[in-house]
Amino acid sequence: MLTAFRQHLLKDILSLPTAPFHEVHVLRCVTARLQDAGVPFFEDPAGNLIVGVDSRAAYGRLLREKSGQPVRLFIAHMDHPGFHAVRWLDEKRLAVKWLGGSPVRHLAGARVWLSDGEDGLLTEGRLRKIKLLKQGWAMDTAEVYLPQRLTPRPPARRLFGGLQFRAPYWRSGKRIYARAVDDLAGVFAIVATAIDLFRHGKTGAPPFLGLLTRAEEVGFVGAVRHFDLGWLAQRSRPLVCVSLEASRTLPGARIGKGPVVRLGDRRTTFDPGGLRLLSDLAERLLPGRHQRRIMDGGACEATAATAWGIPTIGLTLPLGNYHNQGFDGGMDCPRAQGPAPEFVHADDVDGLLRLCRGLMRPNLDWQTPWAATQARLRKNTQRFKRYT
Repeated sequence: MLTAFRQHLLKDILSLPTAPFHEVHVLRCVTARLQDAGVPFFEDPAGNLIVGVDSRAAYGRLLREKSGQPVRLFIAHMDHPGFHAVRWLDEKRLAVKWLGGSPVRHLAGARVWLSDGEDGLLTEGRLRKIKLLKQGWAMDTAEVYLPQRLTPRPPARRLFGGLQFRAPYWRSGKRIYARAVDDLAGVFAIVATAIDLFRHGKTGAPPFLGLLTRAEEVGFVGAVRHFDLGWLAQRSRPLVCVSLEASRTLPGARIGKGPVVRLGDRRTTFDPGGLRLLSDLAERLLPGRHQRRIMDGGACEATAATAWGIPTIGLTLPLGNYHNQGFDGGMDCPRAQGPAPEFVHADDVDGLLRLCRGLMRPNLDWQTPWAATQARLRKNTQRFKRYT
């Protein structure tokens, strides 16, 4: 069950306005929470937030320690599909460019929020004159109509926004609704895990890194820029990437049935040894309360990590109304496949935190995760020795 502290932290993070390349509100909130808890952090040259160490030098030292225990690199992204303002058309109309996935039906007149990156939400507006991408899977451009002019009027290039609903965040029973769960829930999980690790007053740095990335929704831009720095290639100890996501519901990945051990995404399968260890851990910590599946409704940063040669595993929350598309109904979803808030289940979030914390246990057998399977298969083989 989520503690009061974690519920408050989750609400704070999921309430934040964000869009690709406009993650400033998330950065401010997260860094303030980490600082209050005494968790070290710093920004890389691409503007991603590194959690668990306070400098490039400390990052390198952790990766060069003599240890058979891998550094666990937890990765989540701070953005969510949204729009950038392009230019003012007049005092109440903005031309905007959409970045990332979106609903493609019932968009005319849909509510949107608007921010300048400084003071949170400036105002609300309505979508007009929507044009879809040529491929038809998301919005491309639109106009945003404001009910009142902004005074003073900020430069268009500072403005960004996304779809708006009754509130940034609310709960109905154990369902958690928000404008953006993907992937602010993953950001929350990394921050909560880091606070838990560093709050216990242990000496020495745990083998933990958090990588909170920018602009995942347009092709893993922040993650790719971080990997291209070459810092991880200089490691001399094992490393495993743990991708945290909120992913579209699929058969075998249902809301309320537990977090999903993600075996792969739309682009690739993940590290078999690491997945064996993660699956065994989930069986111990969440027996009957977790799921296992290739989540091929989309791709995630695990694909990028795999492409850069990093052994990668994944955890995901089953997500209702992925990318604010009304696939799964629920509150504030008046028409199927139109704009809708995303939602997850509180028990799934709690299970995700349990698995993140479990992955930091020092006694996990990362070197020989298939040992128990080998022993079982050898024992079975002996039963048939007389036939050979």
